[in-house]
Amino acid sequence: MRLQGAPRLAVLVTTAALLAVTIDHTMSLRLAGIVLIENAYYYLITGGFLAVAFLAFPARPADRQRVGWYDWVLAAVAVATGIYLAAHGTEITTQGWDLAAPPLPTAAAAAVCILALEGIRRVGGTLLFVMAAVFACYPLFAGHLPGIFWGVELGAAETVRAHALGQESIIGIPLRTVADLLIGYLLFGVALVVTGGADFFMDFANALMGRTRGGAAKVAVVSSGLQGMLSGSVVSNVITSGVMTIPAMQRTGYKPAYAAAVEAVASTGGAIMPPVMGAAAFIMASFLNMPYGEIALAAAAPAILYYLALLLQSDLYAARHGLVGLSRAEVPSLWATLKDGWVFLFAIVAMAYLLIGMQLEVLAAFAATGLLLVAALLRRRNRLNWAMIEAFIVESGVAVGQLVAILAGIGFIVGALSITGVGTAFSRELVQYAAGSVPLLLVLGAITSFILGMGMTVSSCYIFLAIVLAPALVQAGIQPLVAHLFILYYGTLSFITPPVALAAISAAAINNSNAMMVGFYSMRLGVVLFFVPFLIVIDPALVLIGTPQEILFQMVNATAGVSLLAMGFEAYLYGVGRVSRPVAALTIAAGALVVFPTWQTTAVGIVLALAAYGLAIGARRRLAEAA
Repeated sequence: MRLQGAPRLAVLVTTAALLAVTIDHTMSLRLAGIVLIENAYYYLITGGFLAVAFLAFPARPADRQRVGWYDWVLAAVAVATGIYLAAHGTEITTQGWDLAAPPLPTAAAAAVCILALEGIRRVGGTLLFVMAAVFACYPLFAGHLPGIFWGVELGAAETVRAHALGQESIIGIPLRTVADLLIGYLLFGVALVVTGGADFFMDFANALMGRTRGGAAKVAVVSSGLQGMLSGSVVSNVITSGVMTIPAMQRTGYKPAYAAAVEAVASTGGAIMPPVMGAAAFIMASFLNMPYGEIALAAAAPAILYYLALLLQSDLYAARHGLVGLSRAEVPSLWATLKDGWVFLFAIVAMAYLLIGMQLEVLAAFAATGLLLVAALLRRRNRLNWAMIEAFIVESGVAVGQLVAILAGIGFIVGALSITGVGTAFSRELVQYAAGSVPLLLVLGAITSFILGMGMTVSSCYIFLAIVLAPALVQAGIQPLVAHLFILYYGTLSFITPPVALAAISAAAINNSNAMMVGFYSMRLGVVLFFVPFLIVIDPALVLIGTPQEILFQMVNATAGVSLLAMGFEAYLYGVGRVSRPVAALTIAAGALVVFPTWQTTAVGIVLALAAYGLAIGARRRLAEAA
C-alpha cells in the first residue's frame, strides 16, 4: 500500500484540516472567527488537495508502493503556494493581479500551473494531460492560428497569471463547484462504504429480487444503480460491484459477455441517475445558474427509462433461456436486511428531500453524512471506531484530491477558451456551418460528445462541450437545460460503446470475457441512452418541460416504447414467448415509433406492435397444431 506510515498520517492531517475549513466556510459557521473570501478558500482547497493527490497517486508505475522524495516536495510546494495565494486573496481581487502582478505572485502563479498539470497527469492519464497542456499554452500562440481558432494572444507571464490568479481557469466553475458543493457528496459516498452501505445495497437487492427469474442480473442492476447514483464513478463502480455480481450471474446461466455487459450498463447509469449523478450534474447547475434539485428532477424520467430497459432485457433474456433465480440459501431475509440497514435508505431519502424538496444543496450532503456516522456509532454491527474514522478521512481525502486534480487541470481548457474568446467564436461558427439545421447540429454535437467522451471522464467531456457546443445548441433554439443534458448523455455513452467502452472493458476483465462482445451487448442493453437525447430535444416533456398532459403522454409513450424495444432486442414477447427474427425486428420498429413523441407515429407503432403480436400468436398456434 502506498499510503502507509508517514504519508498516510500526512493525508489524514491535511484532509481533516481541509474538511474543517470546508464545513466552516460552506456553512458559514465562523468557528475560529476567521472569514475567508471566496478566492482564498479556493486556493486553500486547491493547494491542500493537490498535495493529497501527490501523496496518494504515483508519478510513475514503479512508485505504486512507495512515496518518493519528489512527491513530498510537490506536496509541500502545493500547500505553501495555496497558503500564500490565500493570504493574498484580497490583493489578487482588488489590485488585479490576474492582469499585472509583482514577481513573487507571478512565480506562485507559475507554480500553481505546473502543479495542476502534474496533478492531472497523475490522476487523469496521458490524454487529459496532453489536452490540458495544449490549452494551458493556447493563449501563447492563439494570435497565429487561422479562422475560428484565432484568439487574443498573451505573453508567458500574462498567461500564467490569467490561469492561476483569474476566476475563469484553474479556480473556475468546475473547481468552485467541487469546493462549494461536491465535497459534501463525496464525503457521503465514502461514509456509505465505510459504514457498510455497499454491503447493505447488495443484500437489499438480493432480498428484493434474488429469487425472481434471472434474479442475479436484477440484483446487479439494482445494487449497481444504487451505488452508482451516489458515487457517480462508473469504472470504480464496475470494479467494486462486478466482482460479486458478474460471477453470480454466470452461476445462474447468463453468458459471460452478457453478464459483464449488464454490470457495465448498470454502473454507467449511475452517472445520469439522481439524486447525485456525479460531478458533471453539479457543474451543470453552476453553468446554468439554476438549483441542482431542478436538474435532478428533470433527469429522473430518462434515468428510470434507462434502468427499466435494462431490467426488462435481463428478465426477457432469462425467460428466453429458461434461467431461474438465486437459491434460497443465497438470498437474505428482506425484513432482517431492512432492520439492520434501514438507516442507509433513510439517509438517502433525507438527502434527496433536503436536496430536491428543500433545495438545501450544501446542507443535504453534510446532514446525510452526519446521520450515517451517528448511526454507525450506535449500531451493534459495524460499530464506528477509530479505524473506521481514520479510513473515512483518508479515503475522503483521496476521493476529493482525485477530483480536484482533474478539474484543476480541466480548468485550463475553460480558461483558455474564455481568455482568448475562442469558445464564443467556435459556437457561432458551428451554428453557421449547420446553416440553421437543428438536426444537423444535433448530429454534429452527438458525434463530438461521443468522440470526446472516449477515454475522458464524464465531467471533463461535459465541461469542454458546455463551453464550445452548448451555446450553439441554445442559439439554435434548444432549451438550455435540454442542450446540457443532451451533451451529458452522449458523453456518457462512450463508457459502453466500442472501441473505447471503459465500463465494458473493465467488466470484461473481471471474468476474462471478450471485451468487444461485451461492448456490443452493452450498446443493446443501454439503447435508451442513444435515442433519449434526441427525444428530449424533439419534445422536452420527458424532462418535465411542458403541460401536465404533454408530460403524461410522453411518459406513457416512452414506457411503452422502451418495453417494446426490450422485447424486440431479446426476441421474446410477454404473453407469447420466443419469436422469430422478423417478428423481433417488427417489434423494435414498433417501439421506435411509439417512443417518437407524436400521435401519428404512436398510432403507427401501435399497429405494428399489434401486427407483431398477431404474427407471433399465429406462429405459436401453427407449432401447437403441428405438435
